[in-house]
Amino acid sequence: MESTTVYNYRVTLERVRGRLGSIRLQELTEQHVEEWMRWALQGGRVRGGMAGTGLGVTSVDMSLARLKEALNRAVTRRLLTVNVASEVHIPLKARKAERKAKRVVPPWTAAEVGDFVAAMKGDRLNAPLLLSLMGLRPAEVCGLRWSDIDLDAATLSIANTRTLMGNRIVVEKDTKSLAGERMLPLPVLVHEALKTFRAMQAKERLAAGEGYEGGMYALVEELGAPLNVRQLRERAYKIMDANGLRRVRLYDARASCLTYLANNGVADHLLAVWAGHANVRTTKKWYVKPDVVDLLPAAEAWGGLARGSVTDRDR
Repeated sequence: MESTTVYNYRVTLERVRGRLGSIRLQELTEQHVEEWMRWALQGGRVRGGMAGTGLGVTSVDMSLARLKEALNRAVTRRLLTVNVASEVHIPLKARKAERKAKRVVPPWTAAEVGDFVAAMKGDRLNAPLLLSLMGLRPAEVCGLRWSDIDLDAATLSIANTRTLMGNRIVVEKDTKSLAGERMLPLPVLVHEALKTFRAMQAKERLAAGEGYEGGMYALVEELGAPLNVRQLRERAYKIMDANGLRRVRLYDARASCLTYLANNGVADHLLAVWAGHANVRTTKKWYVKPDVVDLLPAAEAWGGLARGSVTDRDR
């Protein structure tokens, strides 16, 4: 199991262990799990934010899912006869209440993406930020090596990622899944930006001399040291703030990209490959997020229905 997966499992299960860890496995009941869930939703936060307040539904859901997985393994190994958590679910009322109270920041519209592209023109990290707007995950952008980029053929291969564990430790690994390994053609704007970035790095290497740290990765600072996802995110926020742009997560640029491609006729099977997903259901469920402007063609199409009904009535 990958170190980042182990870390995430540990964090999500610690929320459960702190409350239920003293109960013997064979004595754990459905009531124990339900009581833990209610406590977690109402006052389970012990770090981050205000201690003693409720955890978010997503956090509780993840911990509950990990607990169910662990108990399923216990059943498989005959340590238990039944998974007492299998029928414990977060109430729909709690989900609706959080959705109503939580301020959801929608991804950028196409117009906002255009404003960001204009704002970052001339920035040293213009090329890596354009890769994010292409729909690459931040960890994929940070993991790109120049050997993965063919400037002559105008393509890039995604096979390596560099992410942060606990927002501190850099972890380098393969792509998130087999489908994540993919080759993409470079749009003209991104291709030109990468050529400029490559030439800039050659000048920086020459100027730094022996002080240059390498250059294997595409996303590096002036002395060749690779940048991580937090540094890329902070650079993007700095550009947004300096230009009065609505601040959104850099990761959500994936949703802006994939929504635009879906709205502009890219076939489902191609959309999934571009996103690095095994099937388009994942892409459409989590990343294609039409806004009211995207729905205008539906409103215009409805006009034909209305005209048809009037014609039929007049007859």
